[in-house]
Amino acid sequence: MKKILFITVTAVFFMGCKTEESNLNSNSKKDSEIAQKVKQLVDEMTLDEKIAEMTQDAPANERLGIPAMKYGEALHGLWLVLDYYGNTTVYPQAVACASTWEPELIKKMASQTAREARALGVTHCYSPNLDVYAGDARYGRVEESYGEDPYLVSRMGVAFIEGLQGTGDEQFDENHVMATAKHFVGYPENRRGINGGFSDMSERRLREVYLPPFEAAVKEAGVACVMPGHQDFNGVPCHMNTWLLNDILRDELGFNGFIVSDNNDVGRLETMHFIAENRTEAAILGLKAGVDMDLVIGKNVDLATYHANVLKDTVKKNSSLMKYIDKATSRILTAKYKLGLFDTEPKEINPETVEAGTDEHREFALEIAEKSIIMLKNDNNLLPLDVSKIKSLAVIGPNAHEERPKKGTYKLLGGYSGLPPYYVSVLDGLKNKVGDSVKINYAKGCDIDSFSKDGFPEAISAAKKSDAIVLVVGSSHKTCGEGGDRSDLDLYGVQNELVEAIHKTGKPVIVVLINGRPLSINYIAENIPSVLETWYGGMRAGDAVANVIFGDVNPGGKLTMSFPRSVGQVPVTYLERPDFIGSGKGKYRFSDKSPLFPFGYGLSYTTFEYGTPKLENETISVDGSTTVSVEVTNTGDRAGDEVVQMYVRDDYASVGRYLKLLKGFERITLKPGETKTVSFNLGFDELNILNQDMKKVVEPGTFTISVGTSSLEKDLQKVILSVK
Repeated sequence: MKKILFITVTAVFFMGCKTEESNLNSNSKKDSEIAQKVKQLVDEMTLDEKIAEMTQDAPANERLGIPAMKYGEALHGLWLVLDYYGNTTVYPQAVACASTWEPELIKKMASQTAREARALGVTHCYSPNLDVYAGDARYGRVEESYGEDPYLVSRMGVAFIEGLQGTGDEQFDENHVMATAKHFVGYPENRRGINGGFSDMSERRLREVYLPPFEAAVKEAGVACVMPGHQDFNGVPCHMNTWLLNDILRDELGFNGFIVSDNNDVGRLETMHFIAENRTEAAILGLKAGVDMDLVIGKNVDLATYHANVLKDTVKKNSSLMKYIDKATSRILTAKYKLGLFDTEPKEINPETVEAGTDEHREFALEIAEKSIIMLKNDNNLLPLDVSKIKSLAVIGPNAHEERPKKGTYKLLGGYSGLPPYYVSVLDGLKNKVGDSVKINYAKGCDIDSFSKDGFPEAISAAKKSDAIVLVVGSSHKTCGEGGDRSDLDLYGVQNELVEAIHKTGKPVIVVLINGRPLSINYIAENIPSVLETWYGGMRAGDAVANVIFGDVNPGGKLTMSFPRSVGQVPVTYLERPDFIGSGKGKYRFSDKSPLFPFGYGLSYTTFEYGTPKLENETISVDGSTTVSVEVTNTGDRAGDEVVQMYVRDDYASVGRYLKLLKGFERITLKPGETKTVSFNLGFDELNILNQDMKKVVEPGTFTISVGTSSLEKDLQKVILSVK
């Protein structure tokens, strides 16, 4: 029997190798054929035609049969930039998606988004955002990030790209589109929490924190397009930074796709960075750095740099520039061939009438929203509410409800959102859930961006005549998002005073946070018994919140961003180096240095118990590998999800390191009393550090392997691995 099994496995192994080799040869042949076609086309194109090709949404070239390539955003569902047609699915915002700690969900979401994009004629999307959150929540674009850890962002980013682009034979087929990894690179590392602020960092920090998600996007997911950041990086703007775009991105990481500028950013080499003296100089700097496509949303000719009015005469006078034009044009044409655009007849699409989203997609948006919700507090098990034991429920707060906008999209969906066919607010969701069995008393209380307390009396009255209160506060696209940078992190306006007033009624209060950044919610953390972090939960947000509040769903999300106690504490992240051991002891004198809520944290309606982690081999060689396993048991009385997290620390090394780094995670579902064993690999990828020569190496010594329920030391079980 063993012999037969061996023969069978061997046969399958060689068949697999043969298939893989065949696929590689097939892809190589296809790439070669595309390269020949592209060269032939470029040779036939005039200079005007080449320059025209180097802009987003370049019109079709009828003379040579070159098709158009339409773009859109896809961060959490498709958005046709500047247009809102009301027929696409809006999923939870990126920070919420990451809070599921389940990359397969993000992959499926992106795959569904790709289908909606194709239905609307879009084949190139400017997503995902692979910026690692730097721990400074003043920065408004926090919501677009997957979190503060490079490994987590890498896993989510790869999943998104594979879902959007497809893999294997399905890559770039009729159901998939091209992804764009942005913003290359180190974009959140700005000194004042201001969007587009300059980045100034060591090469070590670049390589340890910000580069890994892009490396994974290129090497694992084969991302087709990259977008540089607005900012200057160590004094050289990203859009003219040949070290970043050529030496690292193309030569070191092996990126072979095309680079699209961020909006107006080639032109900003003149108007923002004051390096180029005119648009022509800016265009040449961008071209030489390898920026292939000029994105100018709205097609304002006065802002364009890759335009015949700007480039044509200069290129004619200096023929050495033609190679950059040809290279950029070739990369864009290659993308169009890979997407199959040359082989497809363009069809007339009326975006106002085409049904892009489906019921299946909207149901999946609900599933992600449910799995993204994080329970931060639940004193005395106030949640879940028992619908049979309450007769009235107050729903209060500026984020409890939002009417359909006459223009644009809902502010409670977050940035880069299309307009869905409907939005389920928390008020809507709770009404749908309880029907006529519970009386809902709704009062807004205040506006999200106002300092008026005129609505307080109505809110207090609603609270007093209810058995329990759901108080919905946080932020919206009015106070957060791109360009929504802030100098403090408290609840804006009079929201905190509203919370205090409602708390003083003495009724049981559940705070539901709908927000796009970690907030310093000290009063809530100290006084409110139950707190749910829901971020921007997408078009089905209210249904998800209602399902959690009434116990149909057990919350299992975990924070991917640490919460600060005050703005003076930022940056707040678990990525810390050892503290000073002299005067001050590395602490603040009059306040707590620890986060209000830490990375990886989240509660459940049930409880979990971790066993002692066990190594398959307690000692390995520097080029060896092993696994660590831990048993997790549901010790409560209801089924629930737990996110098992593994952190690694090289105890003594040749360079300084972070106290620990996330190197593995898995979300599991356990029935009451059920035990599961979760295992993680420990090899080069998990154990390497950057040595003094900036080379990835595994150094001999001991490694502390921590496994547990959050990044907090008290939540982790440890085991020591020896590497010889």
